[in-house]
Amino acid sequence: MKTARTVAELRAQIGEWRGAGKRIGFVPTMGNLHAGHFSLIRQARESADKVVASIFVNPSQFGPNEDFDRYPRTPDADAERLDREGCDLLFLPSVDEMYPLGVGSRVRMDVPSLTGILCGASRPGHFDGVCTVVSRLFNQVQPDVAVFGQKDYQQLAILRHMVRDLAFPIDVQGAPTSREADGLAMSSRNQYLTPEQRAVAPLIQQTLHWLAGRVAAGEGIVATLQAARARLADAGFEVDYVAVRRADLAPATEGVPEERVALAAAKLGNTRLIDNLVFVPAL
Repeated sequence: MKTARTVAELRAQIGEWRGAGKRIGFVPTMGNLHAGHFSLIRQARESADKVVASIFVNPSQFGPNEDFDRYPRTPDADAERLDREGCDLLFLPSVDEMYPLGVGSRVRMDVPSLTGILCGASRPGHFDGVCTVVSRLFNQVQPDVAVFGQKDYQQLAILRHMVRDLAFPIDVQGAPTSREADGLAMSSRNQYLTPEQRAVAPLIQQTLHWLAGRVAAGEGIVATLQAARARLADAGFEVDYVAVRRADLAPATEGVPEERVALAAAKLGNTRLIDNLVFVPAL
């Protein structure tokens, strides 16, 4: 596996592959990689001849009181594992390389119809930062395929909207959420959990299954959401939101048998967890 630290190095290698008619797959990450990330690499490999991964902890998507400074950074271990997983090129830029005019002077991207709800409501500016850095990476890598985990369901919907609206010639693919044996969605932030919190954390996925089952059976959404929030709160979660939306994240309508997604975000201690579950209500 090769490593590029500058856009010039990255483009030189991509240009060589393009000249040889190779199809490029791309997996952007913030590093501290786990099995879920490597499943994205494998999915990209199925759709491309060459796979590029990036590792960049993006300051523009962290709020003032969030965990940018303590976000785990393990580039050497990440590179070793990416090599074993068959990644062809690692893009490892600095903040100055990604934001040559400075983070404060960056051009900002926004998808206003989707960034102010759910996680965006409690993390103002987060998705603007995500869209800004991903659009830059798309311009730098110019992939044919980009793969993102479905655990970040809202992020995936926003990026698909951005790609369609800006006519990026990129196939944005969602990959199934990778989970621990007890159902907890894999996340680099899970390591922040204490042993006691880690034992409770799977309840967020269990509650989404419970919620989806009740809504699918025809029970009222509002009352079921209230009960779901209470289940989590009683277990020690600080609940940000529990919601049921249409697959496109528009508000769900009672009694309509369309694909829906149940979503939740909640904190255990200082660790913010998110998860989702796609389901179809009964006719």
